[in-house]
Amino acid sequence: MKLQQGQLWKTTDTILRLVKLERLAVEYKAIPAAGPGVEPGEGTHHRVTKKEFCRLIKGATMTLPTT
Repeated sequence: MKLQQGQLWKTTDTILRLVKLERLAVEYKAIPAAGPGVEPGEGTHHRVTKKEFCRLIKGATMTLPTT
């Protein structure tokens, strides 16, 4: 599986959206999974290495973005 900008990865409690993909770094937005008290658009931006990001998404499932 190749990483691409705009991909959504769902872990048990978080959705990770790939914002910017560079040669050795990844910028992503971590959004809490839908639940009570979670507003749309809520989340935090992070910048990590590709290796760290791949460790984060290990065991996660890729979901298609809703339009």
